[in-house]
Amino acid sequence: MMRNEKDTAAFYKKLKKSLKNDTQWPALYLYKFIIPTSESKISEIEAIFNNTNAEITKRDSSKGTYTSISIKVNMKSPDAVIEKYKKVSKVEGVISL
Repeated sequence: MMRNEKDTAAFYKKLKKSLKNDTQWPALYLYKFIIPTSESKISEIEAIFNNTNAEITKRDSSKGTYTSISIKVNMKSPDAVIEKYKKVSKVEGVISL
């Protein structure tokens, strides 16, 4: 979890640079998240990717307390990738991998 806004800004800046240098855009991007198992939270994350033709895979942990969500989606640019991360980060309890 990010400690403060400065850490968060530095993280996104580094991610953007990495995405720009390592990828030809538009590109298929794989997001991975872990959340406490909750249908409403899963729905919140899925809604962020509505109308994107995303391929969403969900898997519950062995005890069923957490759900991992993988989302494969075609993104236009590093900025578009980061915009989705920022929206998902507002879902309570989400961990971005």
